[in-house]
Formats: sequence, structure tokens, C-alpha cells
Amino acid sequence: MKRRSLPVAAALAASAALLLTACGGGEEESKGKDEIAGADTGDTSASTPASPSPSADVNRPDLSLPADVNEVFEDWNTGDTTKDAVLADAGHSMTAVTRAITDGDTKSPALTFYYKGEALAGAAKWVQTFVDHDATITGTTRYYAPTVDLSGETTAAVTLCADESKAFNKFRKTNKVDRSAPSDNSYVYYVSRLERNSDGIWVTNEVISKRGNEKCIP
Repeated sequence: MKRRSLPVAAALAASAALLLTACGGGEEESKGKDEIAGADTGDTSASTPASPSPSADVNRPDLSLPADVNEVFEDWNTGDTTKDAVLADAGHSMTAVTRAITDGDTKSPALTFYYKGEALAGAAKWVQTFVDHDATITGTTRYYAPTVDLSGETTAAVTLCADESKAFNKFRKTNKVDRSAPSDNSYVYYVSRLERNSDGIWVTNEVISKRGNEKCIP
């Protein structure tokens, strides 16, 4: 995925420290908006914590999550139909990774629906990290401060922040939850490139992230 480092943060320590949510390989220094043209120039409005709305009437995969796993999307409506469709699918792509992690499924239909190319490969690799450690996640992740920049009719750049301070790793066999204390690394800055496919779905094909980025730290 060129999601070169979705919540990637620290290395996995022997049996514990998996990092939370997302789909990435190793952490990248702040390439962010310089790497994906147009990122961080869009605008947002309306503060309504809620799940994104579908962008097209197609047969979408199930993105339901376990009762102990929650996601909150803040300021996810701009008032512009196209930008809202982009944001909706950008949000769905984040949930798709969470769904794959909770299912322990690197070939999750949710991943193959909302990702392609290097982004899909990176997402699957990130999920495999949890599978290898027989782990999942629990708690709440908050997504906020999104921006959207359109480039023509089929390409868009999205930036957003994730607050993982209330989300934790959980090990399946023991149900033990690793409740690490929140820190600057609990906040992740994402820059994504999406393309609209023939079904009208905005599919993620590139993602870069930076944990502890000042843009997202309260």
C-alpha cells in the first residue's frame, strides 16, 4: 500500500506491543502532504460525530464491528456532495482495516473493496501483524479534522487525524488488554490518495501516516 505506515509506531515487543489500528509497514518520517499532491487544502464543516454515509448504491461489504470496538467520525460533512462521498469512503477504508483486524482476516472482503495496489498489500500486511500475535483491538478510535482536495472527477487527496488514546491491543487467548498510557504517539496524521472506480467507490491506493504529528496532537 503506499500507506507506508499507517498507525505504525513502535516495534512489536516480544509478546505484547502491537500497535493499534491501521494498515502499514514501517513508520515514515513526515512525507505527508508533500508526497500526495493536493493534500491538506480542502475544507470541512458541520460537526456531527457519526459514521460516514455511503457514496454509491452498490453491494458494499459488511463493516460492522464487535461491541467493544467503536469508531467516531467528527466533522465528516462538508456540504459538497462529491467531497462528502470521498470522505465517506475514506472513513470506510479506515473501518475496513479495523474489521479485518477484529476478524483476523488478511483477505477480508472489506479490504479488497476499499483498497487496491500497494495500499491493499500494505493493509493486509498490517492485519497479518495482528494475526501473527493472535491479537485484536478494543476501545474507541476517533477520526477528526479531515480535509479533501479534488483533482479532476476521479482523484482526490484526503488528510485526517486519528485519536487512538482510548483504543488498545487485546490478546485473543487471554483477553488481556494492553492499556498503555496515552502519549503523543496516540495521535496519527494520515494523508491518502483515492480514485473513484467504475462503481462510484472512492478506493484508496496510497496512504502515508505519521504518528505523533503536531497537526493532530491536542
